[in-house]
Amino acid sequence: MATINDNYLKLKAGYLFPEIARRVNSFIEANSDAKIIKLGIGDVTEPLPEACRTAMIKAVEEMGDRNTFKGYGPEQGYAWLREKIAQEDFQARGCDIDASEIFISDGSKCDTGNILDIFGKDNIIAVTDPVYPVYVDTNVMAGHTGSVNERGEFDGLVYLPITAENNFTAEIPSQKVDLIYLCFPNNPTGATATKDYLKTWVDYAKANGAIIFFDAAYEAFITDSSLPHSIYEIDGARDCAIEFRSFSKNAGFTGTRCALTVVPKTLTAKASDGSDVEIWKLWNRRQSTKFNGVSYGVQRGAEAVYSTEGKAQVRALIDFYMENATIICEQLKAAGLSVYGGVNAPYVWVKTPHGLSSWDFFDKLLQTCNVVGTPGSGFGAAGEGYFRISAFNSRENVNEAMKRITEKFKV
Repeated sequence: MATINDNYLKLKAGYLFPEIARRVNSFIEANSDAKIIKLGIGDVTEPLPEACRTAMIKAVEEMGDRNTFKGYGPEQGYAWLREKIAQEDFQARGCDIDASEIFISDGSKCDTGNILDIFGKDNIIAVTDPVYPVYVDTNVMAGHTGSVNERGEFDGLVYLPITAENNFTAEIPSQKVDLIYLCFPNNPTGATATKDYLKTWVDYAKANGAIIFFDAAYEAFITDSSLPHSIYEIDGARDCAIEFRSFSKNAGFTGTRCALTVVPKTLTAKASDGSDVEIWKLWNRRQSTKFNGVSYGVQRGAEAVYSTEGKAQVRALIDFYMENATIICEQLKAAGLSVYGGVNAPYVWVKTPHGLSSWDFFDKLLQTCNVVGTPGSGFGAAGEGYFRISAFNSRENVNEAMKRITEKFKV
């Protein structure tokens, strides 16, 4: 008889966002007239930039002509897109990243999970707490963890708490770890990292032979010129870090799917016989075997992000969502709530009032204000007592949601 991967059975609570959807759907069934505003899942609402749409339309027309038709593309992505990314996102910031070290994919969510394919099961893995659930769940699925305790923590993972007391930036672990997940600007807290702070992680990783998985999906929302957009702005990071980026939030590609992963050719890890192995070669082999590349039209759309028109249109999108974040922060503070994030990041991290649990606050907002957010406990045990609000929505919905909260819910 066929058997299953029993590691999936450890995920008893289900993925966070489907659980939110279940609760919201149950509420709607019992309250059919309720006008729900969803500020939970970080999905964008505004249309794709015109420059991207125009490029995609042209690409589709090319596919209708035998002379310009494209079949399978390079699994690593087309060279013209990788070169643009290398020049605009990395080399322009002084990062020594070559186009050949960039791999185009259909999402950084996928890549942060798929990267585990090329790493062994004996690595000691560190995650911040709270954390983007995909980091933890994909390690559980891959068999890198033991059982889960009553706080939702899995044996085999090193949890690094991030709270208001440490400005939502994890302290360097006292023990040796091998793989480290860092996300800045942070999802879910909205916290940012200075160059000095990232330098401490790079120094730790190099001293301990560790590798940092650096999720920079929200780097485009940084407006403070002193803050790094890439871990490769830190000396030595080429030797200890893999970076993940996405076009989803800055250019509205959540429904179009295009992202990238940077794997420097200088990065190595140990084989079981003690020899050094180039990570780039393993990731290239993995992608060539398990991935057939992002569609030609989507990559042309992503390339248009770097055009003069595209840059202006993407900037306008980012500014729009950050104006939403400012409105959310100001209105929630007016309601008497303690608020973090929302600056250099599209997420607002809220302390739940009156000792309410994260899920109790979720239910209260849903029932009294018909507003949906994300319970902090869904991101990890240290997220208990917090709540995430996303700035990704229309201005009309943001204004209405904040109006409801300030009128119906005051601390």
